[in-house]
Amino acid sequence: QVQVVESGGGLVQAGDSLRLACGAWEGSFSAYPMAWFRQAPGKERTFVARITWNGRNTDYADSVKGRFTISRDNAENRVWLQMNSLKPEDTAVYYCAAQNPDFSGSYYSPVSVESWGQGTEVTVSS
Repeated sequence: QVQVVESGGGLVQAGDSLRLACGAWEGSFSAYPMAWFRQAPGKERTFVARITWNGRNTDYADSVKGRFTISRDNAENRVWLQMNSLKPEDTAVYYCAAQNPDFSGSYYSPVSVESWGQGTEVTVSS
């Protein structure tokens, strides 16, 4: 199965931008829908964004719509999350995720995920 690892987190000021990157190996990357989830301190892991296997469709949580952009390059086995206009409430550990392409439930749910990255921490100060 595919394995993923993410990077690019850090400490930034409100209004700044970050670009998270995720790499994949040991599997057929192009077969997987890819997603980003995040988990803030004391809160549950929640959906942020996803992109279909061919990159033709994307979906975003309402809280990040218009500010974040997910993209992928199957030739390089990589997916990115461009994060603009960051807010303190965006502070969380961000996880890259390969979703089960045959999952029959909601792709907004962490249960849809087949492989998780290790997480990268994003802290946004006011």
